[in-house]
Amino acid sequence: MKKIIAFLLMLAMLVGCFASCGGNTNDANDGSSNAAAASDLAYIQGKGKIVIGITDYAPMNYKEEGSTEWTGFDTEFAQKFAEELGVEVEFIEIDWDSKQMELKSKSIDAVWNGMTITDEVKKSMDVSNAYVKNAQVVVMNKDKVADYTTADSMKDLKFAAESGSAGEAAIKDAGFEKLTIVKTQALALLEVKSGSADACVIDITMANAMTGEGTSYADLAKGIELTTEEYGVAFRQGSDMVATFNTFMTKVYESGWLKTLAEKYELTLALED
Repeated sequence: MKKIIAFLLMLAMLVGCFASCGGNTNDANDGSSNAAAASDLAYIQGKGKIVIGITDYAPMNYKEEGSTEWTGFDTEFAQKFAEELGVEVEFIEIDWDSKQMELKSKSIDAVWNGMTITDEVKKSMDVSNAYVKNAQVVVMNKDKVADYTTADSMKDLKFAAESGSAGEAAIKDAGFEKLTIVKTQALALLEVKSGSADACVIDITMANAMTGEGTSYADLAKGIELTTEEYGVAFRQGSDMVATFNTFMTKVYESGWLKTLAEKYELTLALED
């Protein structure tokens, strides 16, 4: 009997030790995992790369004819930020309607593509300080612009807009009922050029770069502005990257680098107010 009791005591001690040691190991692992999750900056620097979610949108992110490389205001801005962080940058085209999901799942680390700052956006992502001013403008055939100078005069027109964009929201807010949803702003322009739509609503930054003499849309022109807005960069909720980016942006603005970049792409900085 004594042998049996001794054996059971020894077994109990071994089980207790195993549970205790195992518990400490799990706690340590959980702690380090949570610590890594708490710092997006550490996560990005640890993997040596920041992944930016974009769409093809001149003058923010686009490819010159015949080139496979991205260029544009946001492209150069992001490359400068990656250099500051000491990491590489990778640009991935995303479905703009799925940007929140892409960010949350860590498929991307930032949404940086002329993204309009709205209350809706702020509910699911943390957003930087504003960096560029923008407006949602109506684009149509240049010969018709003079005939449509108010929103009321456009009620019967067929519109096109990018899914999930500020342009789509502006069209709906204006009460325009005839709307075709497309994947990108570039496709919205194409709808107008082809005659499938009478007009589209896109960012004025893109309208300035893509329409008028010397562009692929020489027969199209800007009409009225429906809304004014500002662009920001989005990161994951609770991310320390927002503060990191805001500090960097102030630095490159005060050095003059950001002003020079904005002049290159004919953009108006929001920081100049």
